[in-house]
Amino acid sequence: MSRLVLKLGPKERVLINGAVIENGDRRSKITVLTSNANILRLKDAIHPDEANTPVRRACYLAQLLLSGEVESASLWDRLLGQVRTLADILSDTHSSTLLLQAQGAIADRNAYGCLKLLRQLLPLEARLLALHQE
Repeated sequence: MSRLVLKLGPKERVLINGAVIENGDRRSKITVLTSNANILRLKDAIHPDEANTPVRRACYLAQLLLSGEVESASLWDRLLGQVRTLADILSDTHSSTLLLQAQGAIADRNAYGCLKLLRQLLPLEARLLALHQE
């Protein structure tokens, strides 16, 4: 059985299968026993206005799928296209590995796994964009 353990801080919110759940005043731990549950920490969520870079757009697409509010083949296709575009641009070994794994997660329809991999690219993207702006 697949299990996911969420460690939540005080008053932290999480979206589970479309329901927003808020933790109490103390840290707590929740074990999710249902496989393929759609789970998103709201502190990690990207607002639509913040999806303004290539990696953030890919993360946002994965987040939409993960929220459980949108389940369409076309959105999975858009996410795959975005990841492939990133793979053409970010050709270093680490990025290539992450993006190849993200493509595998998309093939498995694992939005959480894809988002987790893509989020690792955010610091690199920020550094590249900062260099470009100088």
